[in-house]
Amino acid sequence: MGEFELIRNYFAAAPCAQGGEGIALGIGDDCALLALPVGEQLAISTDTLVAGVHFSDPCDPFLLGQRSLAVAVSDLAAMGANPLAFTLALTTPTVDADWLQRYAQGLNLMAQRCGVGLVGGDTTRGPLSLTLTVFGRVPAGQALTRSGAQPGDLLCVGGELGNAAGALPLVLGQRSADATIAEPLLAHYWSPQPQLALGLALRGKATSAMDISDGLLADCGHIAKASSVSLLIERQQLPLSGALLAFVGDDEARVAALSGGDDYVLAFTLPPSELAPLLADGWPIHVIGRVEAGQGVTLLDGNGQDITPAIRGYQHFRETLE
Repeated sequence: MGEFELIRNYFAAAPCAQGGEGIALGIGDDCALLALPVGEQLAISTDTLVAGVHFSDPCDPFLLGQRSLAVAVSDLAAMGANPLAFTLALTTPTVDADWLQRYAQGLNLMAQRCGVGLVGGDTTRGPLSLTLTVFGRVPAGQALTRSGAQPGDLLCVGGELGNAAGALPLVLGQRSADATIAEPLLAHYWSPQPQLALGLALRGKATSAMDISDGLLADCGHIAKASSVSLLIERQQLPLSGALLAFVGDDEARVAALSGGDDYVLAFTLPPSELAPLLADGWPIHVIGRVEAGQGVTLLDGNGQDITPAIRGYQHFRETLE
């Protein structure tokens, strides 16, 4: 099977590749064409997932299809962007019809959940890796960024933390657990739900935002640096799921929440006056700290003492750079 036949059979025919609002031209030409309303900007983000680094190999291709797109679309949520389209660059060592069919099914399911259309990409032979580029639209000047946090703001997250990191021993087959514990953790790992609606609700309210991919401490560090402020996180205020606590216990659950990564929950700063209306509207917002003048991220225990760990989250090339 050649490259174009592969694309035609498994991706171009998928429901998510049939165009939609904002897609003037999709798969089939040298470029896709996207149409933006007047006064809106294009938001673009690219994510690469490599076998053995970002996901176990082998793994269920249907679940991988969901995960690979969800983690990319989460960046649009962090910017408060409406999802529009995506491209897929697939590198695979062999043409495995069953694997491709299952991967395409998972990809299509997540695309339809997120409201994004597949508009192009590339395929090539090599070690298994997936590169997805997502496109969204946002009114000019309304995108959420990392650089607006102000002293006096609240530091918030949009949901429970640590579930994906807690699921990793299950994913790797290192541990087992009852279905009532394992299933919600594994669902969070393999099928994270980008917080697109929350991102839209935060436009004009949050002063900064990003999605948590490399760990709460590490990603909050990006907000602190971009905004030139200090973020204080209260360890006791971290929202933890019952499944995670039952699986690993309180101490390990808090480590997973702080440093584990792969949560794809929004972290954002919010003026105190904006909190009550958002909570009244039912948004799952948890206040975990505050913004002060200064720099960096500090983790506080229940007595207000600094207990910030040295390792704050996942970093590529850590060993190379050190």
